Amino acid sequence: MDATQNEALTAWMDEHGYSSNTLAEAVNEAIERLSGRTGGLDGSSVRDWKAGRVRWPKSLTRAGLETVTGLPVTDLGFVPRGRTTPTPTPPQEDPDMKRRTLVGGVAATAAAAAAAPGIAAPRRIGMGDVQRLQSRFAEIIASDHRHGGQLGTEERATSLANEALTLQNAGSATQRVRSHLYASAAGFRSSAMWAAIDGRRYSEAITHMREAQTLAEMSGDQAIKFRIWSHAGTMYRHMGRPADALAANDVARGLHITRRDPLFASLGLARQGAILGVAQNRTGARLAFDQAQDAMDRATPDAHRPVWLVAFYDQAELDSLALSAYLSLGQHQTAEFHAHRCLSALRPHMRRSRAITTTRLAHAQLAQGDADTATATAISVPADAATQHARVTRMLQEFGAGLRATASNSSTVQIWTTHTREAWRTTA
Repeated sequence: MDATQNEALTAWMDEHGYSSNTLAEAVNEAIERLSGRTGGLDGSSVRDWKAGRVRWPKSLTRAGLETVTGLPVTDLGFVPRGRTTPTPTPPQEDPDMKRRTLVGGVAATAAAAAAAPGIAAPRRIGMGDVQRLQSRFAEIIASDHRHGGQLGTEERATSLANEALTLQNAGSATQRVRSHLYASAAGFRSSAMWAAIDGRRYSEAITHMREAQTLAEMSGDQAIKFRIWSHAGTMYRHMGRPADALAANDVARGLHITRRDPLFASLGLARQGAILGVAQNRTGARLAFDQAQDAMDRATPDAHRPVWLVAFYDQAELDSLALSAYLSLGQHQTAEFHAHRCLSALRPHMRRSRAITTTRLAHAQLAQGDADTATATAISVPADAATQHARVTRMLQEFGAGLRATASNSSTVQIWTTHTREAWRTTA
């Protein structure tokens, strides 16, 4: 191999599974966390490093490299200007280097502990550990779509978040692995947050939100940051605080991932439309849903996206959010249209979403004066969802109150009363 080539960097990339393009992307993200500015590196930049054409990158790039790898750049084969050999040098007082992230500090602490005399070397934490956690994350997502709002889901997600954090102190790891562990912990906490929101346990949801936000910042993962702030917007919407909901959702929509991927932009806009419905902003809601549909139509179907996003956000979910908004706005015919379109497109595993949409459809039909059809729709909601899902239970109770108020002397009220007394009692 030519003596000018950077063998140390090439070996590190091979060991940790980085290509030139993926390393450039990781360093760009680290630079953005350190400086607030997006890095301008690409695969050719990394190839210049490997070939030795660039022997000493700029200071902020060096900081990004050290954040990603957890190693001094001199250990990666880079040579300070004026030197001819890649001899490791003492730490420099470069002001950019003082801007390390907390995650990098954790990595350094773990390395120091591993080197302490008399202490057994810790085991190596790798991407295999991360992948095992991610498979559990997929299980949590699936459980939520089947049942929704359950305390058991919230507790399992919290326990798995703690498990991810325990791994941080269980051994040595690269910066990439540590960032993934923090992202996994943030993901589990955001699932616990969502389960609490869905179960109307808002004080617990706020606690999970704050923990998830901290972990997401430590991970630097844009997708999980989006999920947490978007959930926060939904939480405040359900709490009847549209100003706070819009502020939280705007944080999600302001992340640069919404500019990279139209599907994230679409979800942010659709949730904005639902919030504007609660705020009684008809024009704003309609515009938001038009823009959400346009963004969804522009999204590349086969792009790589997080499991939590692809598991639920599609045309059916967009119509579900529109249904919610137009119900809030009192535009019941439009709400019914979106309800039927949502139900026709819902994937089989979305049992929770089907129960919510069916209940909202019953409300839209009742508001249009069709008590018989509305009652038949409400009766079709599965009894387990009607009695065990807090949001569905409350909406069906409100439906019953509305039915009695509008059709108090009809046989339809008796049919509904009998159904709730007999069918719900056996599953409660």
